[in-house]
Amino acid sequence: MGEPLPYVYRWNRQDRKGQPCELLIRGKTMNSCLVRFADGYTMVTSRNAIMKNKALAERSTE
Repeated sequence: MGEPLPYVYRWNRQDRKGQPCELLIRGKTMNSCLVRFADGYTMVTSRNAIMKNKALAERSTE
């Protein structure tokens, strides 16, 4: 995982607020997803808890 991760975790669950993560699996029925953080930790959470990584978006427009 050397490349920047495309999402940022927004909620303060398990002290992960503001940490970059990647979306592994997306569920439809309950709006859930499986995310993995840079340290390898994975969790199932709401898709409302993640947002696009703005720093990564700004870098790609330059």
